[in-house]
Amino acid sequence: MMLKRSPWPVILQVVPELSTGGAERTAIEIAEAVTMGGGKALVLSEGGRLEDELAAVGGELIRMSAATKNPALILANAMRIARLVRERGVSLVHARSRAPAWSAWIAARRAKRTFVTTYHGIYNQTGRVKAFYNGVMAKGDAVICNSEYTARIVRERHPKATSRVGVIYRGLDVERFDPALISPERVRALREAWGVPPGKRIVLMPARLTRWKGQRVLVEAAALLSARNRDGDLVFVLVGDDQGRTPYRAELAALVEARGLADRVIIAGHCDDMPAAFKASWLTVIASIEAEAFGRVSVESQAMGCPVIASNIGALPETIAPEPGILANAGADGFSEPVPAAGQRPWLFEPGNPQALCDSISAALALDAAVLDAFRQHAMERARTSFSKRALQHQTLAVYDRLIGTQLAVNFANAASR
Repeated sequence: MMLKRSPWPVILQVVPELSTGGAERTAIEIAEAVTMGGGKALVLSEGGRLEDELAAVGGELIRMSAATKNPALILANAMRIARLVRERGVSLVHARSRAPAWSAWIAARRAKRTFVTTYHGIYNQTGRVKAFYNGVMAKGDAVICNSEYTARIVRERHPKATSRVGVIYRGLDVERFDPALISPERVRALREAWGVPPGKRIVLMPARLTRWKGQRVLVEAAALLSARNRDGDLVFVLVGDDQGRTPYRAELAALVEARGLADRVIIAGHCDDMPAAFKASWLTVIASIEAEAFGRVSVESQAMGCPVIASNIGALPETIAPEPGILANAGADGFSEPVPAAGQRPWLFEPGNPQALCDSISAALALDAAVLDAFRQHAMERARTSFSKRALQHQTLAVYDRLIGTQLAVNFANAASR
């Protein structure tokens, strides 16, 4: 069969669906970059609420259900993907999740195409079967990790892949998360929708309602602050979809009631305007009790000038104030390279410890307004320079270029500068 040869590089990304989450959002951002770089961006997925955004940036959805653990279906999907790769002249296949990665890897090898993977999270690994299943993500010709924390774990689990592992931080959309673009009307509308009285300062916790995100820790910390009479003018707003976890939402509501915080803690549900949510807030809390592989919320909040108090776990310390040697800038190979860190660290607290979180919030309350304003400015500048979406896009295209001999990154940089 004659293969179609495209006059531009064709990149196929594989992700289970296009609903919400870091993998889905990054797939769209890279589709945009590939298009701007003169390539053709295909995304193989079941689809979802982000389909229109993919189309808007020039990406093409290949609708297919490839997220299966059934060996027979994995092979069947692999044959379909291999046929697609040949027919569409795909140069590189980029998998962003384990289940479809098996089919994508088999397809790439059968079609003799370059295969890349991205770790968007830390996968649980107990026993040989789970280790084997996870191992497909370390089979990439390049293995991209979304933080140095993630990369350390990948290297420990898959030492043979060490030379192929690199870090590209998830990107911040600096155009969307720009305080200057958020009107007072948007902020006021959110405060009214949440039922926050005028004059109250918001402590925001943006996270889907699931136990490991630590909403209970914040509620207990709020109760401790109230007992100390330190809550003053604070209102704690929990923003996030319960994704069907109605028992947990009910549990949180009962805890709020039991602690006498009905007028202090608001369980607000999903929010469509996160830039305005951060602009409306005095402080953001990330209280995860399990390690975050990156922490996009931390970066977005700081970019909006809203300081962050976070659990001292996983990659969160990297997003807030990396120590010397943490990866932050793009190297010649498209991955990141160590640079010295500078600037003031915001607060980090012991995971799962309401008292430690209470103490951190108390420390923030005690800060001089001028000191806090200076820190806000520092956090905003650092987030926008170290974690931009453009950096993520350029670094990823540089990896593609190194592997398949294209000039996507150069073309993208030229297009982005116009």
